[in-house]
Amino acid sequence: MAEQAGQPASASGADGNRALAALAASGIDYDVTETQRASSLEEAAHLRGIDPHDLVKSMVVRYRYPQAAPGTDEHRYVIVLVPGDRAISWKKLRAHLGTNRAAMPSAEEAFEVTGFERGTITPFGAGLPVVADETVGRGRISMGAGEHGRAVFVNGAQMLEFVSADIADVTDPT
Repeated sequence: MAEQAGQPASASGADGNRALAALAASGIDYDVTETQRASSLEEAAHLRGIDPHDLVKSMVVRYRYPQAAPGTDEHRYVIVLVPGDRAISWKKLRAHLGTNRAAMPSAEEAFEVTGFERGTITPFGAGLPVVADETVGRGRISMGAGEHGRAVFVNGAQMLEFVSADIADVTDPT
């Protein structure tokens, strides 16, 4: 059964799920769906009844902060939103961030900075800046919901505005 914004699954305000609580507070229209584990992104999109492009991946990236003090190795983190049929272009992303070093952190490090396990990461409630590829859909898209076995469907344009996404060309087709 799907949930609507303002109609969480329990009295706790989104089942104790920080991502769903952030969505509920946002005013964005959303649906929560139960999902099955899939062996590929294409299978996950098929199970959700959408095109792979409309399944948006939330990927944590660690990068060397360009304004770091000389001699330091200060890092920052960002969530990069990538349509399912595209992959991060590290060259484009590094140029956009103004850095010469960017990479995905380990699963443990990603959890430490977001509070979400890989495969559940979402910009909702993560507390990190968001860079969205310019090809992220502005209509109905599906994203992680902060926990295994659930996904959210949101309006892409509303989501991008809510998370104050920095929109840029940072991917290439797969």
